[in-house]
Amino acid sequence: MSGASPDVEPGEFAHPGPGRAWAGGAVSQRARCVLAPNPGPMTLEGTNTWVLGEPGARRVVVVDPGPGIEEHLLAVRADVLQTGRRVGLVLLTHRHPDHAEGAARFAELTGAPVRALDPSGLLGAEGLTDDSTLEVDGLVLRVLRTPGHTGDSVCLLLPAEGSMLTGDTVLGRGTSVVAHPDGRLADYLDSLHRLVEWSSRAGLRLLLPGHGPVLPDPAGVLAGYLAHRAERLEQVRAAVAAGDRTAAEVVARVYSDVDRSLWPAAELSVRAQLEYLRQHG
Repeated sequence: MSGASPDVEPGEFAHPGPGRAWAGGAVSQRARCVLAPNPGPMTLEGTNTWVLGEPGARRVVVVDPGPGIEEHLLAVRADVLQTGRRVGLVLLTHRHPDHAEGAARFAELTGAPVRALDPSGLLGAEGLTDDSTLEVDGLVLRVLRTPGHTGDSVCLLLPAEGSMLTGDTVLGRGTSVVAHPDGRLADYLDSLHRLVEWSSRAGLRLLLPGHGPVLPDPAGVLAGYLAHRAERLEQVRAAVAAGDRTAAEVVARVYSDVDRSLWPAAELSVRAQLEYLRQHG
């Protein structure tokens, strides 16, 4: 599914912005991105499908096969096969179609099982659990449950490289929608704080997002995300105090500097913020 439907896509401010466009490719010894051909205002240059594997290993892990675009799924399979390897496992960071829609077809193409936190995403495998460790031919990944963007969002720590795959919890450019009602702001803030803790504990050096370029300085990025959320929450609180009652009214005031094509996505986040204020003040 393309980025046309804001109720299933990530970006609050996910516009491309200045600088060289992200094109995917190898980012380290163990991580390579195959970029899906679904660019848009909500998906940046497209969905990042990550191919992870230990140097010299026979099997790799594919994270987020992406939308149900046959061309892309075949390209991911070809990217793996051309190195003489095969897909041993498929993982989903969350249920949204631009990340997970192609999983069933990709499993058919590769014979690999699919694991996810959401039981509906499982194919021939058990579900993911928080703080568990996965291993495929020497590649070690640690699963961190990070709800907020969606209820089933997870991040994946790659300890050998000090990197974290963030799905749509953290984007390579812009900030992520809290996709209310599935996503909840209180959960999202807790998840960001958890990632801050892991950034320090694991010595994170790089974030590998679900859309957009890789991000150095994880601690700085996460601090910026928390600051942005605090600022937006104060703006929504002020809008309510000024008499705005509906999410649409708040969006028109608080997100007036954002392209109107993104207002439907912004309204999801505002609904989450209004719920948060009702519960937490």
